[in-house]
Amino acid sequence: MTYPEAIRYLNSLANYEKNINYSYSETLKLERIQDFLALIGNPQKFLRVIHIAGTKGKGSTCALVAYILREAGFSVGLYTSPHLNDFRERIRILCPLVLRKRSPAKDFEGMISQGALSSLVKELKPVINKYNRQSKYGALSFFEVYTAIAFLYFKREQINFAVLETGMGGRLDATNAADALVCGITPLSFEHVQKLGNTLAKIAAEKAGIIKNKGVIVVSARQEREAQEVILRRCKKIQADLYTVGRQIKYFKDKNSFWIRGLKNDYKNLRLSLLGEHQLANAALAVGLVEALSFYGLNLRVTAIRQGLDHAVWPGRCEVVGRNPLIILDGAQNLASAQVLRKAIRGNFGYKKLILVLGISEDKDIAGICRTLNPLADEIILTRAATSRAADPARLARYFKRKLYLTPGVKEAKLLAKSLAGKKDLILVTGSLFVVGEFRDVGR
Repeated sequence: MTYPEAIRYLNSLANYEKNINYSYSETLKLERIQDFLALIGNPQKFLRVIHIAGTKGKGSTCALVAYILREAGFSVGLYTSPHLNDFRERIRILCPLVLRKRSPAKDFEGMISQGALSSLVKELKPVINKYNRQSKYGALSFFEVYTAIAFLYFKREQINFAVLETGMGGRLDATNAADALVCGITPLSFEHVQKLGNTLAKIAAEKAGIIKNKGVIVVSARQEREAQEVILRRCKKIQADLYTVGRQIKYFKDKNSFWIRGLKNDYKNLRLSLLGEHQLANAALAVGLVEALSFYGLNLRVTAIRQGLDHAVWPGRCEVVGRNPLIILDGAQNLASAQVLRKAIRGNFGYKKLILVLGISEDKDIAGICRTLNPLADEIILTRAATSRAADPARLARYFKRKLYLTPGVKEAKLLAKSLAGKKDLILVTGSLFVVGEFRDVGR
């Protein structure tokens, strides 16, 4: 099977990342992926897992954990979603320097190779097709199949740890077929309310569904009281130990560095490669997660934590991709993330004029995101990604009163933004990871 054939097959599967018109509770069945994994030998049972759910900061926290463990000398599988430009970004293995045999990628080091992905799809295709014909739970989705591929790949590559980011929820997420040593919950806020529920408590209950095994260690970001109470009740029910940023784990910032008071150690004069004050909170959570491994007898060197935070790379999140003019990409796709982005831009960058390139998915809080980002912008370009989920730019326009430009696609938006920007200006591309991914890819 060639790589294009493998991609065509994967694209033929039901993809609920692109299609928003489905019933969450009726469509997503954890039993389905569990049944399928049993057919291929339950590869997830061979993995030592750190599992992370939440609303914002999931991917950044996963990356920080993975880079810390890599710096500690471990081979680390990293499974995240969605991708920016290439399916293969979702499945990566970060290897210590002494073991590194894969050619490094500039942005997504350790991506699964085209050959390895094609081989796994070829191997699993007949099993998938047979299962889909006979399954009492319905046909496997793209995300379920890709998660199974990740588990099988990680098992065969004999990684030391797997860091898994949930998709939309947690309880019914395909990644929840794995059992975790440590669970992380990043900050929770309103997102996917049509699927997860219209209260913070309901959303928290879905996310906290990854806490499922007695005695698992849980590390949570600082949460709103309503969400925190749900997480606490879940931990008590499961008899899981809960540690929280702001209580047992704290972080502090000064002008030039920051430090973290963790579960085991104080880490002073730290540097973080990821931009934005919100990433300090993600770093504190990541440190708590790797320190929690000490309950299983693994104590990491302070230097590994220091170097992991400094070396971590996570594209598409407050990422600087151009100078003169300054070009920043950030996949802020909900209200809370937009608020964090606005603060990060104002606190970290100087510019003469800000040109906002904005595209948002139809199922997001369009009004909230637009109203939050509007005060940043001097000029606004509204666009849409090449996905059926993308909102019509004309719908976004009603939330802006100043002069607007509407473009049919991201390519046109990029050309227009560059034509409008002077050398001292800032082009901010945001609202959707789909938009960010296309903007990064256009013209490469």
